[in-house]
Amino acid sequence: MPFQHTLYRIDQGLKALSPTSLGKEELLEDFIFQDVSILNERWLLIGRQVRTDYGKFIDLLAVDENGSLVVIELKKHMTPREVTAQALDYAAWVEHLEPQQIAEIWQGFVKNYRPELGSQSLDQAFLEKFNTRLDEVNLNEEHRMVVVAAKLDSQTERILAYLGERGIPINAVFFEVFTDGAAQFLSRVWFQDPLEATDPLVDPPKPKERGPWNGEFYVSFGVDERRTWEDAVQIGFISGGGGRWYSNTLNYLKPGDRVWVNVPKKGYVGVGRVLEPAVKVTDFKVELPGGELTDLANPNLKLASKGMFNNAEDDDAAEYLVRVNWEHTVPLTKAVKEVGFFGNQNTVCRPSDPKWDHTVERLKQVWNISQP
Repeated sequence: MPFQHTLYRIDQGLKALSPTSLGKEELLEDFIFQDVSILNERWLLIGRQVRTDYGKFIDLLAVDENGSLVVIELKKHMTPREVTAQALDYAAWVEHLEPQQIAEIWQGFVKNYRPELGSQSLDQAFLEKFNTRLDEVNLNEEHRMVVVAAKLDSQTERILAYLGERGIPINAVFFEVFTDGAAQFLSRVWFQDPLEATDPLVDPPKPKERGPWNGEFYVSFGVDERRTWEDAVQIGFISGGGGRWYSNTLNYLKPGDRVWVNVPKKGYVGVGRVLEPAVKVTDFKVELPGGELTDLANPNLKLASKGMFNNAEDDDAAEYLVRVNWEHTVPLTKAVKEVGFFGNQNTVCRPSDPKWDHTVERLKQVWNISQP
């Protein structure tokens, strides 16, 4: 059944806004080109109308902070079969791109669409966007596809659901325009909710290899200007933010749940028990030695993070924290990373991959943890 999205204005009573035609669906490409964060704040656009070896053109190409490429294809006036086949065809080409070819795509993008960037290299753009050097990630180790549409019909839904259930990393997002007098609003809805632990955009499922979940939660704790592991250990929390894609999965966690924390590209650094559900950074309180409660903005806490309150006024982009009682932690310099360990880009997930059982049991051995 196709998605339907209704927008209400509530400051003058409850008033449903009127949906209107977007006009030309090509406008969506312009919107995404102007600001790719309307799809995902943690993507860097690197190509537009990218010519493949087959003489076809990819509408938009992006890269995420882990080096995965994202093929963004507009449905435009194509049938569901046509747009899906085209996205798959492009992905088959993108899969084999070498780093130097990706750098050339970026150079063509700058020359044709972003001349104001001058001679900025892809390495410089990646470092500026993600605060991570490009040579520290596995560029194009994975890729994904996103179909963008003004409307999502039931046939497209069925095709995408079928592919996603079989591990094909494809998703869809559709936009609608609502009007209120002269004002216009753009609404966005994803087909695949990132709360799903087996989100095909993040963790392509492998049905034959999956078993029952062992009850232990995996946490990816990205260290950047927003958060530091030192603060997390000192105060007792895990967190995620920069977009609902990253913070929503924290809502999986309930008091008593055990979490195993992995810092991407470093390794596992701690295990603990959840004490409280996720709250916005401005609502997270810390108890001082005298029993007084304070928030994280208190300078006496001497937090190492300089960006914890970035976008705090924006409920979607703000940082969200989950209070944790640590059972065991190690500094980043002693993070545990071994061949065969489970890894995932979701902030929180409930893995059913056999690697997860191995990871948990191995960490218990390394950290001498006997309790279940």
